[in-house]
Amino acid sequence: MYYNRRGFLTIGAQAAVSCLFPMSAIASINRLSTPERRLSFYNTHTHERLEVCYYTQGRHQPGALRKINYIFRDHYSGEIKPIHKDLIDFLHTISKTIGDGAQFHIISGYRSPETNAMLRKKTKAVAKNSLHMKGKAADIRVPDCDTKRLSNICMKLQAGGVGYYPESDFVHVDTGDVRCW
Repeated sequence: MYYNRRGFLTIGAQAAVSCLFPMSAIASINRLSTPERRLSFYNTHTHERLEVCYYTQGRHQPGALRKINYIFRDHYSGEIKPIHKDLIDFLHTISKTIGDGAQFHIISGYRSPETNAMLRKKTKAVAKNSLHMKGKAADIRVPDCDTKRLSNICMKLQAGGVGYYPESDFVHVDTGDVRCW
C-alpha cells in the first residue's frame, strides 16, 4: 500500500496519541468492535411482539429502550417505567446461552405498587418490596426451552435472583442479590 506524506504523518500522529492515551484508544476500538445486542419479546397478556437491537456502537439505544419499557409495562394499569439496563443485559446473556433467536415470553415485567399489592393478596409468592416495581425483575419463559433448563441456565450465570415456578411454567429473574428459590 502506498502512503503519501500527509497519510504517513496522519498515521504517525494517531499512533503518538494512542501511546499518550492508550485507554481512550482501546475504548474506541472496543466501542467500534462490540457486536450489536438484540432481543426478542412476546408479551403473553397484550400479545405484542418486539424484536429490537438495544445496544450498538458501544451504547444502549434510547429508542430501543423505550420500546422495551413499553412491552414490559404493567398490563393491569398500563403504567410504563424504565426497565433497568442490567436486567436487559441479563436477558441478553440468557439469550446468548440458550442460542441466538430465543424469544422471551414476558409473564410479568414492571408492576406498579398497586398491581403488586393486588397480586400479593392473591398469592404469597409475590414479595412486598418486589423488584418488579423498580423495573429490575421479569417473569419469563422461552418456547422450546424447558423452564427447568431455563432456570438452571439463569442460576449458573450468577447475575441476580432466580425463582423457578414449575406449576406456573415460568422463571423469575432479577438484578438483586444472587439467590435462588
